[in-house]
Amino acid sequence: MSDAPRRPRAFRVDDPDVVVAPEGASTRFGTRTVIVPGVDPTPEMPVETALPPSRALPWRKLLLAGLGGLISLALGLAIDRLLTDLWARAEWLGWVGVGFLALALLALVAIAVREVVGLRRLARVEHLRDRAALVLASDDRLAVPGLVADLDALYGDRPDLARARAALAAHRAEVVDGRDLVHLAERELMGGLDALSRTLILDAAKRVSVVTAISPRALVDIAYVAFENLRLMRRLADLYGGRPGSLGFLRLVGRIFVHLGVTGGMALGDTLVQQLVGQGLAARLSAKLGEGVVNGLLTARLGLAALDVVRPLPWAALPRPAFSDMMSELTRTATFGKVGEPPAP
Repeated sequence: MSDAPRRPRAFRVDDPDVVVAPEGASTRFGTRTVIVPGVDPTPEMPVETALPPSRALPWRKLLLAGLGGLISLALGLAIDRLLTDLWARAEWLGWVGVGFLALALLALVAIAVREVVGLRRLARVEHLRDRAALVLASDDRLAVPGLVADLDALYGDRPDLARARAALAAHRAEVVDGRDLVHLAERELMGGLDALSRTLILDAAKRVSVVTAISPRALVDIAYVAFENLRLMRRLADLYGGRPGSLGFLRLVGRIFVHLGVTGGMALGDTLVQQLVGQGLAARLSAKLGEGVVNGLLTARLGLAALDVVRPLPWAALPRPAFSDMMSELTRTATFGKVGEPPAP
């Protein structure tokens, strides 16, 4: 048999004259048809593209470090000069100054500890949500006990969730799948909190609508809307166990606005305006009252975005509060007065 290439011809695989040659064996089998299995080429490993390292000196960080050091030295010298003057005036004044300084340092340490604890608590809530999302995607039964235990520990000091935690502990051994156990934890622990959060968001939106409608100044509108939105974000964070400090709250506000930008922003859009006009509100509401309704709807959208950020579990077993429902509540309140009151005949 020659190794020269032959013309192609048809054959049956189960024919006794067909021979499959193993890899590396001789292909000379007389007049028989020889099949040599092909070898797939080794795939090339993808080359990851990385950004070139930055060679610029950190001048901005050096500037901040230098300014911070100068301010610290100036503050220290001012305190030292004050204490020296107090000691020079009278000894008891010096001791009073030392006492006030010790009190200020103690308060500063307490504030720093509280801020660190608040930041860690926010990170804990975010970590729980990420772990739950992984379990829901992979249905990993081994990862669920630790997740449920950490979630139970997060609400261990909440008397209002004692019954829900007891129900979860009583039924968690009966659930086999990891995804179902996360659903059970969400239904037991998040159900009451979700209902209360919806009430908080709707009440804040109503207050913004009323105050904006009766306020005579635009500056008052802006100040009250900012105050009400910030208070709503803090109340939602406290409700779900975040309880951030001042720095943690600033970080939380930044994450909420980032989430708003990812999910569509604060703009109501043409569709919502068309819905408002289509419901006949333009003919029945004054311009000021319509402005109040729009501000209330913006507050509701901000509250829903904050709810997604501060909730320790993703939305899976329970439905997320719909913006359309809150819109109908606000528009019905603006049109008929109180929520649930039927229109006048």
